[in-house]
Amino acid sequence: MQNAVERELEVKLVLSPERSVPVPARLSYFTDDPYAVHVTFHIGSESPVHWTFARELLVEGVFRPCGHGDVRIWPTRIEDRGLICVALTSPDGNALLEVPSVAVAAWVERTLRVVPPGTESTLLGLDGALADLLTPLPADDLWLSDPWSQDEPGEGES
Repeated sequence: MQNAVERELEVKLVLSPERSVPVPARLSYFTDDPYAVHVTFHIGSESPVHWTFARELLVEGVFRPCGHGDVRIWPTRIEDRGLICVALTSPDGNALLEVPSVAVAAWVERTLRVVPPGTESTLLGLDGALADLLTPLPADDLWLSDPWSQDEPGEGES
C-alpha cells in the first residue's frame, strides 16, 4: 500500500537580488519510493517541471547547507523570515528558489513520521525479491548437473 505526503505551497523564483516571482509548487513523498522527494513546479507552461532528489538532502538542508552538483539546499533568514534556499542546475538552466522554512520543516517532519530514517529499505521488499531471484527452479538442475559425468563410460570405452 502506497502512502503519500503532499503539500502545495508557493515558492519564489529569484530572478535578481531585488526581484522574484511566485511559483506554485507541490512537495510529494511516496512510501513506495522512500528515499526520494518529488517537487513539481507549475510555471505556467503546458507541462509542469518535475525534480526528484534524496529526502535526506532536504532533511539536512533544513538545518545546514548541503548538496553539490544539481541540487544544493541551505537555510537562511531574510527580513526575519526563515527560508530554505534551493539551487537547481540542469542542462536547461539554473534556478534559485526560496521556500518558507516553516512549511518545509513541517512537511519533512510528516514524511519522517510516515517512514522513519533508517527504515526505508524495509519498504522496498529487497529481501523478498532477492529470495525469488536466488531460489533454484526445477530447470536449474539441468544447468547445474555435469553432462559429462565420470560415472558413465564414454564412447569407445568399456
